[in-house]
Amino acid sequence: MNQRPDAAPEPRRVGKTELHLVPPASFAEAGAEVLAAALRGFRKRDLSVALSGGSTPGPIYEALAGFPGIPWERIGIYFADERAVPPDDPASNYRLVRGALIERVPIPARSVHRMEAERPDLDGAAESYERQLPSHLDVLVLGIGEDGHTASLFPGSPNLRETARRVAPARSPSPPTERLTITPPVVRSAGQIFLFARGRAKAGAVREALLGEADVSRCPARMARGGTWVVDTEAAAQLRL
Repeated sequence: MNQRPDAAPEPRRVGKTELHLVPPASFAEAGAEVLAAALRGFRKRDLSVALSGGSTPGPIYEALAGFPGIPWERIGIYFADERAVPPDDPASNYRLVRGALIERVPIPARSVHRMEAERPDLDGAAESYERQLPSHLDVLVLGIGEDGHTASLFPGSPNLRETARRVAPARSPSPPTERLTITPPVVRSAGQIFLFARGRAKAGAVREALLGEADVSRCPARMARGGTWVVDTEAAAQLRL
């Protein structure tokens, strides 16, 4: 593919966070470029990458599939969270990632580790997925909600106090309500975190997560401070950097 040299401008630092501010029109390509550079840079034999769903990362995954030099044959795909729906349901994170990325790149089927959140026993599904997760993720891709949530870790969730379980059932304030999610120990142990945010509706949450003083129970995305953030100029409108 022909990469635009201006797709990912030089980042700036906000505390320990590496912040890439990009125009909305080049958001997907810039996000893919930043993520591709990280994946190419690993020299490990096997890489573990956990992805999030949602409308924000979907176009990034599509763009990422066109970048050369990514060692897909060495990458294991995991998920940060999943809705309690069948894998072909339009609300499924797996379905989104499969269509946007997995079906477009040469990654072995055995390397894709789906959260089986459609199982009636969500506790059992969480325990099963916890056994599949590596001891720590090399790369964790996250988004941020208008309320500051990330993965399916919502403000006020008891999962935000979790220190032992690495995967747990979760409840969302909006449907689909029942979900599975990774927990704070997984987020905090990840080697590299990438958070993507776009749109003016996210501006307040981005400001609170990066610059605010609310604790994690009120703004879960604060756990991603210190990672790499790709934020379009609309989502960054309240940062006043």
